[in-house]
Amino acid sequence: MNRAIKSDVASDLQEKMVFVGGPRQVGKTTLALSFLPSGSESDPCYLNWDHPSARKMLLSGGLPSRGEVVVLDEIHKYKGWRNLVKGFYDTNKSSRKFLVTGSARLDHYRKGGDSLQGRYHYHRLHPFSFAELGAGKADLEQLLKFGGFPEPFLAAHERQWKRWQKEHLSRVVREDLLSLEQVREIGQIELLAQTLPDRVGAPLSVNNLREDLSVSFETADRWIRILENLYFCFRISPFGLPKLRALKKERKLYLWDWSVCVDEAARFENLVASNLLKYCHHLEDTEGEAMELRFLRDAAGREVDFVVLKNRQPLFAVECKLGERGLSRQISYFAQRSNIPKFYQVHLGETDVEFLEHRARVIPFLQFSEVLGV
Repeated sequence: MNRAIKSDVASDLQEKMVFVGGPRQVGKTTLALSFLPSGSESDPCYLNWDHPSARKMLLSGGLPSRGEVVVLDEIHKYKGWRNLVKGFYDTNKSSRKFLVTGSARLDHYRKGGDSLQGRYHYHRLHPFSFAELGAGKADLEQLLKFGGFPEPFLAAHERQWKRWQKEHLSRVVREDLLSLEQVREIGQIELLAQTLPDRVGAPLSVNNLREDLSVSFETADRWIRILENLYFCFRISPFGLPKLRALKKERKLYLWDWSVCVDEAARFENLVASNLLKYCHHLEDTEGEAMELRFLRDAAGREVDFVVLKNRQPLFAVECKLGERGLSRQISYFAQRSNIPKFYQVHLGETDVEFLEHRARVIPFLQFSEVLGV
């Protein structure tokens, strides 16, 4: 199955190196292999840092003798990877194209040392979205239940999904984390990760986490940032409106794998959040736009789940509802007191209706996915 970003990656490879980041097991290696003639890990131009033979070749400064595209997988695990990649590119850019992938946040861990600025384009690979699958309502139900990571989604089997979940968390915390961060409290960080699904969609109080984990505020906040850098979770900030007493404190938390949310409403909200983040990342990575995903909440507790900003200006806001309902009072309230051009109330039913006086549309998620187009 071709991924949505493949054509953009192919285009950017004609100009510079391409970095592809994203969560572990989201399909980065499969995407990268699709650019090689054999399409398999046995291709000589696929060099995985975890393979001793590939590591030995790279450290010696060698590259395969043939092949237009060279894939460097998980090379960020090497402390001096920036200088190594820079040397390969500067020496071979006229004859080779380099595709660099990694499960930890390359856009975070690439910073520092010799700069690679100007030598690469960066793309983030997300889990499957409904628009990417381009199918029917059954696929949406499958996405909600099993998440958008390829292996559990394609298997669509509850036992395999449970086993994958357990193994995935262990690999993220005990392999990726240990290879990239100097931490000792692996068990506590794993415990933290296990508690986060219950906090999806609500303002995340680091103070509460600190008390639950019996650590300092700084330690709890650092652990959350580490999990963000490992593509386990992401947080969004409140958006302040000039005419309202907006809440400007805790950020809301969501997971890259929404399937672990037990509460159905939280799972759907997380799915929508993930699709909106994918939309923002797509415009950032392909168009260079400054995109932000935030939420609306005032001091009285009125809230709209999401607002998307482009170059600091609101594009549209989104409220999530499981069932078909009339227009949310929250949308009516914020529409009258803001300059947000469009409001969407997204649901799992079939009603699709406009409320022009509120610049609002009550829209099924399937149609909303078409609006986003990612």
